[in-house]
Amino acid sequence: MSRFNALPLRSRLALLVAAAVAVAVAACAAAAWFLVRVQLVDSLDEALRANRVPTSVLVELVRAGQCRAVPEEERRVMPNPAGSTVQLVDGDGTSCVVLGERPLPVAPSDAAVARGESGESLRTVTADGVDYRVLTTPLGDTRNVALTVARPLGEVDSTLDTLVLVLGLVAAVGVLGAAGAGVALARAGLRPVDRLTGAVEHVARTEDLAVRIPVEGDDEIARLSRSFNAMTAALATSRDLQQQLIADAGHELRTPLTSLRTNIDLLVRSEQTGRSLPPEDRRALLESVRAQITELASLIGDLQELSRPDAAAGGHVEVVGLHDATERAVERARLRGTGVTVTADLSPWYVRAEPAALERAVVNLLDNAVKFSPPGGTVGVVLSGGVLRVRDHGPGIREEELPYVFDRFWRSPSARSLPGSGLGLSIVARTVRRCGGEITLRPARDGGGGTEAVMRLPGAPVPPPDHAP
Repeated sequence: MSRFNALPLRSRLALLVAAAVAVAVAACAAAAWFLVRVQLVDSLDEALRANRVPTSVLVELVRAGQCRAVPEEERRVMPNPAGSTVQLVDGDGTSCVVLGERPLPVAPSDAAVARGESGESLRTVTADGVDYRVLTTPLGDTRNVALTVARPLGEVDSTLDTLVLVLGLVAAVGVLGAAGAGVALARAGLRPVDRLTGAVEHVARTEDLAVRIPVEGDDEIARLSRSFNAMTAALATSRDLQQQLIADAGHELRTPLTSLRTNIDLLVRSEQTGRSLPPEDRRALLESVRAQITELASLIGDLQELSRPDAAAGGHVEVVGLHDATERAVERARLRGTGVTVTADLSPWYVRAEPAALERAVVNLLDNAVKFSPPGGTVGVVLSGGVLRVRDHGPGIREEELPYVFDRFWRSPSARSLPGSGLGLSIVARTVRRCGGEITLRPARDGGGGTEAVMRLPGAPVPPPDHAP
C-alpha cells in the first residue's frame, strides 16, 4: 500500500481503472464459463437419454442369458462415433460391457435402478483417467437389469478449454485497453489540477498573489479553481491592507514623534547652553510633550486593538447594561469636552459584550462628536429600544465621504488639522460587529446641520434572570 501511495496520482488512477475492469471482466468470464459448462453438460445428458443402441437387441441378449459385446455385424446397425460405452447392470451390481472398450465402475445407485428402486441414475465417474458422464435407466420390461450408457467428457472439456483461451485473450485486451483509457482519462481529468498545482507552486515561489486560474464549466475542478482565485484575491487584499496599515501607522507615528523630538531638543539645548527658557515657554513645551505622549499611547492602544483578528474575543463577554456604559462615557466626555454641553436620555438596555470594549466604543463616538462640535455647542445622546444615537452640531460629513468613515486611518480633509489617529470609528465598528449589531454615520435629519451616529445592538430592556447586578 505504501508503494501504491508513493505513485503519482495519474498512475494510481490508471491502475485503479485497470483493476476495476479486470475484476469486472474476470467476473463476467467466470459466469460465462459456468453457464456454458452447464449447458454443455445438459446437452450431453440429453444425448445419453437419446442413445442409439437398439433396446430389442439388448433384451434378446439378456433373455438368452448372455452378456457379451455386440458382434461386429450388429455394430453396423448401432454405430458408436462418440466413443460411447454401453453396459448392463443387474441388481447385485454385476455388469458386462455391451459396447465400448472398458467397463465402468458400478455405483449403488446403478444397482438400485436395476432392482426397480430408482427411476434413473445420472453421475460423473472416472475410469482409467478418463471422465465419463454416466446415465443408468431400466432396460424395458426386463427385471433386475438396467442399462448404463456413458460418454466421455472430453468433448465438453475441449470446448471449455477453448472458451477459457478466448475469454483470457478478451480479458487481457480489455484490461490493457482499460489501462490505456485510464491513463488518457487521468491526463485529461487532471490537467486542471496540474494548472492549479502550477499556480500554487508559482505563488509559493514568487509570492505573486495576482495569479488567476481560468475557470471553465461548473464541476468540482471549476469550483476548486474559483475557490483558489477567491483565496488569492483575499490574500492579496489582506496583504495590501496590512501594508497600508503599516504605512498609515508609520505616518501617524511620525508626526507626534517629530514634535516630541523637537520639543525635547529645545529643552535639552536650553539645559546645555545654560540659557533657561521663560517659565511660560517651558511650561508650554512640557504640556506639548505630555500631549504628544498621550497621543502616542492612545495610538498604540488603538493599533493593538486593531491588530487582533475579528474572530478573536478581546475579553470576557458578559451581560452589560448599555445605559450604564453610556452614562460613564458621557461623564468622561463632559470632562474632556470643555465648552461643549453633553445631554443624555438613557433607557435601560442590556447586551452581551466585553464591558471595556463596549464603553470604549461609546467613548470614541462621544469624543468624535465633541471634537467636531463648535465651542458652546451641544451633543445629544439618546438610548431607546437598543438604538443609541449621538447627535452633534458640527460641520457634518459630505455624502461622498460617508463610505470611508469607518476605514482605518481615514480622516476627512476638514479633520486633518485636528488631533486624532483616524482609528476611533474603525474600533467602534469592530466592537459593534462583535456584538452582532450595526453602526451608521449620517447627516442629522432634524435640521440644524451636524452628524448623527446610530448604533444598534441586540439585547433586551431587562437583564436575564441569572444576571447578577
